[in-house]
Amino acid sequence: MNKPAADVPAAPLTFARQLTETVWFNALWFQGTWFCAVLGQNELLAVTLGLIGLHFALVPKRLRELRQLALLGGIGMAIDAGLSALGVFQFTGGVLLPLWLCGLWLAFATTLGRSLAFFASRPWLAALAGGLVLPFNYYAGSRLGAVEFGWPLWQSLLIMAVIWAVMLPTLYSLHQRLFQASE
Repeated sequence: MNKPAADVPAAPLTFARQLTETVWFNALWFQGTWFCAVLGQNELLAVTLGLIGLHFALVPKRLRELRQLALLGGIGMAIDAGLSALGVFQFTGGVLLPLWLCGLWLAFATTLGRSLAFFASRPWLAALAGGLVLPFNYYAGSRLGAVEFGWPLWQSLLIMAVIWAVMLPTLYSLHQRLFQASE
């Protein structure tokens, strides 16, 4: 039996939903979100949140995506809040964790099963990337005025390297066990 015309999504919407799942689109979307969040911070918070809203509007499995972003993005937020509470990070206005950084963590969580999915089957590579790339992103953010380090630079980068060398493979493991099994 055919679906009524009202239940069939329009062709452009179907294409857009398929597009959100592609590696290249997710990579470009995340990079745009990163720039809005880090360079624009609170001034571009509405744009950052709009990009995340657009992602949710287009993904085919919204509830699954919401659970994924809440858990995986929430872990990133919790770690950053802990580092901020310890004084490793210092944000403008003395906030523990700015909203733009929360948005960035939600956006990053979308990459684990899309543009950065190739790390999932390579935990040693995920550990290496976590230990090198994530601290570099914070260093870049500090150079752009998004964050300051309350500890000496080498100590801040070292603690982030150790934490994210363990946590990035853990995020991939959680993603595979909890969210890919439900596909």
